[in-house]
Amino acid sequence: MKSINDKIIARIKRKGRGWVFTPSDFLDVGTRASVDQVLSRLTNSDKIRRLDRGLYDFPKQHKLFGTLSPTADNIAIALADGDDIVPSGAMAANMLGFSTQVPAKSVFATNATSCVRKIDGNVITLKKAHVPIFSNLPSGLNLFLQTLAYLGKRNIDNLVLDRSVRILSDSDIKKLYSVANRLPYWISDTIHKIDNRKNGQIPSAA
Repeated sequence: MKSINDKIIARIKRKGRGWVFTPSDFLDVGTRASVDQVLSRLTNSDKIRRLDRGLYDFPKQHKLFGTLSPTADNIAIALADGDDIVPSGAMAANMLGFSTQVPAKSVFATNATSCVRKIDGNVITLKKAHVPIFSNLPSGLNLFLQTLAYLGKRNIDNLVLDRSVRILSDSDIKKLYSVANRLPYWISDTIHKIDNRKNGQIPSAA
């Protein structure tokens, strides 16, 4: 039978280098005290790295640059502690091509409490989402909803609608309709406008 130490090491290796984690990721294999003891030993033996209080990673190694810093995305996922997160509205808008502005800060939307942490030189912000993040939607559709909320009702113009038509499939729109009753009315209206354009009921802008 595997010891707690072996189970924790096996999980870390299975997740792979670059994984950022907290003690809560191992509470199914042992008590908090025993997990903390194992993580402390692994840190002291340089098998893992302690980034901050209660936050660790299994760092990636580069043959020229040595130990690499964790990514902002991986840190944010660990800080969210199981809660759904997506890049914030500004980041989402850039990722989906609705904005050319690249945000200078790493901000993520969450359904949970907002927080700001400085980890290994990265300032990571978890901010209460403008609209809910839906666990039953693919991450891309949650990104899209955060983008709409970020742009705001007054900025939903023909260019936004036409790009939405290009990036959303009929299946995507059907999934968005499934959460429409939990969205601000103007976002629900926007989804109807996109659907109408996609089905040729309203001509696209030239």
